[in-house]
Amino acid sequence: MIDRQQVLNFRVHAQQLDRAAGALADTAVLDLGVQDTGPDGAAWALAIRGVDVAALSEQDTVMLWTVRGAPHLYRRADVGRIAAAVEPFSDADAGKRIYDASKPLKAAGIANLAALDEVAARMREIVTTPTVKGDVSGAVAKLLPEPYLRFCRPCDTIHLYEMPFRLAALRAGLELDPGTSPPVLRRITGFRKAAAPGEQFDVVRAYLRLLGPATPKHVADYLDAPVKDVQAHWPEDVVEVEVAGERRWLLAADKPALTSAPAEATRLLGPYDLFLQAKDRSTLVADEARAKQLWPVLGRPGAVLSGGELIGVWRPRKSGKKFTVAVEPWGTMPARVRQAVTEQAERLAAHRQVDLTGIEFAS
Repeated sequence: MIDRQQVLNFRVHAQQLDRAAGALADTAVLDLGVQDTGPDGAAWALAIRGVDVAALSEQDTVMLWTVRGAPHLYRRADVGRIAAAVEPFSDADAGKRIYDASKPLKAAGIANLAALDEVAARMREIVTTPTVKGDVSGAVAKLLPEPYLRFCRPCDTIHLYEMPFRLAALRAGLELDPGTSPPVLRRITGFRKAAAPGEQFDVVRAYLRLLGPATPKHVADYLDAPVKDVQAHWPEDVVEVEVAGERRWLLAADKPALTSAPAEATRLLGPYDLFLQAKDRSTLVADEARAKQLWPVLGRPGAVLSGGELIGVWRPRKSGKKFTVAVEPWGTMPARVRQAVTEQAERLAAHRQVDLTGIEFAS
């Protein structure tokens, strides 16, 4: 029997959220990918795990559309194995990951994986120099038949389906130019997909290592993959534990870490930080009203992590040269924790290269 506090402490340590300093090479979350959504995305996620992001260059990292079609940051040296790791497990898995695009392909007798390969081939032909996403999509749409295309009402035009386009990009050996909006696609120099990802980058193992203990459904929900495909790739070297009456699994090598010391660090997690991406949300936040506040349909806030618990939400507010951080605690916040939150807000402002003009604690 494992209690939720042990689970949360395990994840804080596994994700190195209590680390003061560390190198890119040993930053564990980069094995699964660091989502880069919003201004406090991948770079901030690395910064709060002790990485000196100011010292990094484009030779160190690469931005790719991968899990759930979202942009994720990885080590550039790992790109070939990442390409193998994020490959759909099966044609059915590919169909689930591309959502509604699968239906017209099936009706036309086109397999989902074959469709991804076709889109990737056309993208590779077109992107010979850095090219804006819209230009790539428009050019590919002219080369492909109707089953690959959809009518976009807001644009009043014909587009490729979005998810096949995103998931085909890495198959085409394309990366995202960091910081570009709209996104710019460019070729990955020397790209070659590995034959297999290896244990370090295997997405099921990485989820268990960073977000365990977990069930196959948790992993499937994270990947947008069918549960049966995840079960077919479930590691053999796992141990079963019970969390709140639910059977879950953990890599056997990680079981001793479940009894590790409490996690004392205070951090301002970005809205899409990996810690918040776990699919057992009730383990992270038991209160339903607080969960709705943390994970609204639109406009997610960040979360305040302290002592291994999520203890509130925060939002940045920038107006001209003014930058403030608004914090809404969930309950009483001791003075020492307020001071730690203030220090983290100052760290965020320095990361954004602005002056912190104030921090507001809601009563």
